[in-house]
Order: sequence, then structure tokens, then C-alpha cells
Amino acid sequence: MTTSPRTPLSLYGFLRPKPERADEVRRVLTSLVEPTRREEGNLQYHLHEHEDGRFFLYEVWRSQADLDRHNALPALRAFLDRLPEYLEGEVEGYFDTMLSAYPAAGDVV
Repeated sequence: MTTSPRTPLSLYGFLRPKPERADEVRRVLTSLVEPTRREEGNLQYHLHEHEDGRFFLYEVWRSQADLDRHNALPALRAFLDRLPEYLEGEVEGYFDTMLSAYPAAGDVV
């Protein structure tokens, strides 16, 4: 997969927490938002809570290397390694290359 600053990688998907772990999952995911947004190569990072209790994440990264660096962070690794303990079922996730041009610095979004 070839990427450039105009064709970043996007990740998005739903996580359904176990009812007894929902508050904990919300707390952990919320705590990741601002630090992730400050990481080199992060272009967007959004967390939503759906009315049925699922969490929806939408991330955009400049490159695979930036995403790999993010995924290797100890705090994130610790959460991801234990993810099955927190969720009902599998993560419904997608990983794609954007087809629409991503705005360059100074472009109006």
C-alpha cells in the first residue's frame, strides 16, 4: 500500500463493550484521544458513543510508519492486549487507503 501526505491511511470501526466494562472502556478510550491527536503523523482521531452502547473510532494517519509507532506505545499495547476481556465479540474494524485527497496544511476543510 503506497501512501503520501495526500493519501493517508484510515482506520475505523466499532467496539461493543461488555455491559459491566462499559464505563472502564469509555474511560480508557477517552483518555487516548488527546495524547493520540498530539502524536506525529496523526491527522484525525475521533471517538463516538453510539446509542446502542458501541464505541466508534475513526483515525487517520499520515503513514503506516506513524500508525505502527502509535500501536507500539506501551499504554495502548496494554489495552489492546487485554481487549478481549473488555468486549463482547470481535472488533468490527476496517483499514483503508483514502481515495479522496486529504487537505494539505492551510487548506480549508
